[in-house]
Parts: sequence; C-alpha cells; structure tokens
Amino acid sequence: MNNVNRRDFLKLSGSTLIGLTLGGVALNANAQEKLKLDDPTAMALKYVHKSEVEGKKCSNCLLIQGEDGQEWRPCGAFPGKLVNANGYCSAWALKPS
Repeated sequence: MNNVNRRDFLKLSGSTLIGLTLGGVALNANAQEKLKLDDPTAMALKYVHKSEVEGKKCSNCLLIQGEDGQEWRPCGAFPGKLVNANGYCSAWALKPS
C-alpha cells in the first residue's frame, strides 16, 4: 500500500488542476477556423450555419464547447473548427439542463 503524505498529495492535486485548466485553454485556442459548409465533415453531418429545425441548434447541443453568448464556438463533432451557435448538424444531441 502506498503511503502518500499531505504535502505530496497537495503537489499532485495542484499539478493536476493546472494541467486540466491549461488543457482546456489549449483546446479552445486550437479551434480558430470557422467551419465552412463545403468541409467534408460538415457535408457528411449536414451542417448549416442557421438551424431550420425547431428547438435544435448548436447552442443547446451537448457537443458545443466554450462560453454561452459567443456566436462562434468549438464543437466536439468538428475538432479544430468553430461552429455558429445558431447552426445545426445531424450529430445534435440535447444538452442536459
């Protein structure tokens, strides 16, 4: 059984917290390019910049990342790309309240 003292535990916890925070910042920093409608993945998932499906848009999708209120945000379905918060694609899944 490993014996971890309080000082080692705090160092490990602090390092983990910093790593997770910087990892999230790096993910958002990598997503800089707006998704184009002619992108192969966008075409495959039938992405549009403005949803025509009642009650379904990127801003209320489980896959969207970033802060509410931003017009263009990162999306898990399109790594490295930004989607319009008013957009929609076939990968849409309701974000839990």
